[in-house]
Amino acid sequence: METPDFFDDPIDPDPGPPPVPVRAAPQGLWAAADRVTWVAGLVLALSSFMDWYAGSGVGVKLAVIGWHTGVLGKLIFFIGFAVVAIVALRYAGMGLPASLPESLVVLTLGALATVFVLIRVISIPDSVLPADARGIGLWISLLAAFAVIAGGLLQAAEDL
Repeated sequence: METPDFFDDPIDPDPGPPPVPVRAAPQGLWAAADRVTWVAGLVLALSSFMDWYAGSGVGVKLAVIGWHTGVLGKLIFFIGFAVVAIVALRYAGMGLPASLPESLVVLTLGALATVFVLIRVISIPDSVLPADARGIGLWISLLAAFAVIAGGLLQAAEDL
């Protein structure tokens, strides 16, 4: 009977690939980038269905939602939807190409939404002329557009 040799190391013929170093997950404020981005995009999309203009006529009170203010109201919805879709697709494993950083796309969409909302803040469209005051939905969409920009900046800081 032969005794086993406990001091010899067994030789593994295929050790496999070397371990990949794992990047530490961000903590604190920097970890909120995705959450801020998709919540702001969702609020931006839904804000086009909130009242942007209000007014009153003879015996009539009027409220106009953002969707009915023309092309810009519809574009606000689609920009918010695009921001939510970008974050959702990244969670699903599909992302943008490496040559096009996600934070840059989110920043661009947020800046575009901010410009569109500011146009509607400054200029009331003629199609909703009896409405002479700005509603709360317009201000919510402006804050949501600023929050999309903040989410893009947080993503950019997270990527560094």
